[in-house]
Amino acid sequence: MIQVEEVYKAFGPNRVLRGCTLDVQDGETLTVIGGSGSGKSVTLKLMLGLLKVDRGHIIVDGQDITQMGEDALSSVQRNFSYVFQGGALFDSLTVGENVAFGLRQLGQRNSEDIKKIMKEKLALVGLQGIEWLKPSELSGGMRKRVAIARSIAMSPKYLFYDEPTTGLDPIMADVINDLIVDLHNKLGQTGVVITHDMRSAYKISSRIAMLYEGKIIQIDTPQNIQNSTNPIVHQFVTGSAQGPIQMKVRAYD
Repeated sequence: MIQVEEVYKAFGPNRVLRGCTLDVQDGETLTVIGGSGSGKSVTLKLMLGLLKVDRGHIIVDGQDITQMGEDALSSVQRNFSYVFQGGALFDSLTVGENVAFGLRQLGQRNSEDIKKIMKEKLALVGLQGIEWLKPSELSGGMRKRVAIARSIAMSPKYLFYDEPTTGLDPIMADVINDLIVDLHNKLGQTGVVITHDMRSAYKISSRIAMLYEGKIIQIDTPQNIQNSTNPIVHQFVTGSAQGPIQMKVRAYD
């Protein structure tokens, strides 16, 4: 599991996390919700070891990554894959080359094995036979699925999704939701998702955590979050302009 223990993180005067504590249980899909600039992406990057905490601890499978050197951290990071918000595909590479990119960089498999894995993962996301296309030839939903195929090609233990339905129409967003649930059921990976899309959060999550003013203020099942009596959580999940949340523009998310 992943444990975030009393983590603080600031960028200059902007105190993004102020004692954030949560746990990610093995085999679940945990979704972190919160307003723009609340620190959701920062929390993911801290879990991955891409950012350093100012204070606190992050424990991954019993190891405190905040105390690790680069070599030890790199070894832990091989258990993670990240699906970027915009897909982050390499425009100059074909779909197949994008999916195989991480495997080739590791250099631990021969070309035939890499090709087989690439085709298997594309098939898992419903994109058989498109490995020779370029990202520019794909729709937004197809690019998102290629990005997911690239992430699962590494057979990670932990799969992180950054706003997986952003920029998609409602029907394609639901296709991606179904894909996330299907892959979780087939592969059994532990997932961490950040999103503003409550319809998506309710559908894909084992639990949902609400991040507000640098702390997790509630973590519970989708049904209990949907029916929360916490006025801050209730305002956010219903999308109401009226309530205790004060809208502020922040530089970081």
